[in-house]
Amino acid sequence: MKKSVLLSLLCALLLLPSQPQAWGFFGHRLINRLGVLTLPPAMIGFYKANIDYLTENATRPDSRRSVVPDEAPRHFLDVDAYGDSALARLPHSWTDAVARYGEDSLKRHGIVPWHVARMKYQLTEAFKTRDADNILRLSADMGHYIADACVPLHTTRNYNGQLSGQRGIHGFWESRLPEVLSANYDFFVGQATYLDQPTETIWQVVGRSHAAVDSVLRFEKELTGKFSEDRKYGFEERGNATVRVYSRDFTNEYHQRLNGQVERQLRLAVHLVASYWYTCWVDAGQPDLDKLPKTASESEKKRLAREAVELRNAPPQAAVPGHED
Repeated sequence: MKKSVLLSLLCALLLLPSQPQAWGFFGHRLINRLGVLTLPPAMIGFYKANIDYLTENATRPDSRRSVVPDEAPRHFLDVDAYGDSALARLPHSWTDAVARYGEDSLKRHGIVPWHVARMKYQLTEAFKTRDADNILRLSADMGHYIADACVPLHTTRNYNGQLSGQRGIHGFWESRLPEVLSANYDFFVGQATYLDQPTETIWQVVGRSHAAVDSVLRFEKELTGKFSEDRKYGFEERGNATVRVYSRDFTNEYHQRLNGQVERQLRLAVHLVASYWYTCWVDAGQPDLDKLPKTASESEKKRLAREAVELRNAPPQAAVPGHED
């Protein structure tokens, strides 16, 4: 992608209202949108025709978190809740995991890798039945959960630094850094690739993310010891409001300490999302997507509108312990 085109895309996304959830409003939309551009010729026509749908609905799972039962656990996995060597011991089969730990316990600590595996099956079936609306809906949602699995703080009970006196680090790592620095990130991630073992792949991604938790927390704490409060934070205009944010100096130095970690995980998310879409399509027999409608149906547009109204009006569900803010 040419630098000028990428900069225009980043600027357009940055003008959208921000949200505090994983990768932020900006990040999730960017991941889905860039993922489309890595697809092979047989897929890119359909996906590019619907790129706005996939971009705009990339954050819908976050919108559902507080009002749809069982939505919140799909976004994380508290690896450290299961003790040492958890990733080697946790069953990768949902049925086996439920038999060992019970469904309520699993949901309390998050189910993101199991949910991605489930969505892989659902999207493959949607391709098999040539259901364009379902392909779009599942692709947008699946992109969100895969991207969440690439966030280190989605793999720990200390997800927002609340256990270590670092509250706010969640949004700092996954939202503030991309917003400030992503114009200089390298998003040439190559073409989507076929995943021979998609279930194992998502578990490996969770393991990679969890391995980074220590540095995410440690470097922020070390920098906080060097920066006074007025240097660590600043104020910026957002719409009609003035908001307190991590300063650009603190953000840039944290980025240097992490040695480009956020950029690497963002690149991973872009390539992985597209690779899961591609793998589902291949496993479905590579149906001809050029024969599908080029836009979402009127019924799908009405469904999205109804859901938006329901989300605005529905009373909030009880928060999920550990990942409630």
